[in-house]
Amino acid sequence: MRNLIRRLLRRSATSPEPAVPPPSGPFPLRPAQIRERCFNVRWHGLDPAEIRTFLHRVADELATAQAAVAAVQEENVRIKDALRAWQSAQSARYRYR
Repeated sequence: MRNLIRRLLRRSATSPEPAVPPPSGPFPLRPAQIRERCFNVRWHGLDPAEIRTFLHRVADELATAQAAVAAVQEENVRIKDALRAWQSAQSARYRYR
């Protein structure tokens, strides 16, 4: 058991962590950016129609996700406002001395 732990520790110490690519810009991707993205065509390249279809699919999913996030944020604001109003009403009922 000790040998196994030593081997695992040695392996993790020698193997570098996988590099995470930095974001390409300071702003999040927009669906239009994905739809309009162009790739270089090479002799042994990929099918441009297939890439375009995939990018449209990704853009549609991103648009759906962004709409869901916006709806959740709006609901969050509404709930916070309702909570503040309720707390104000409760504190008005009971005056602290």
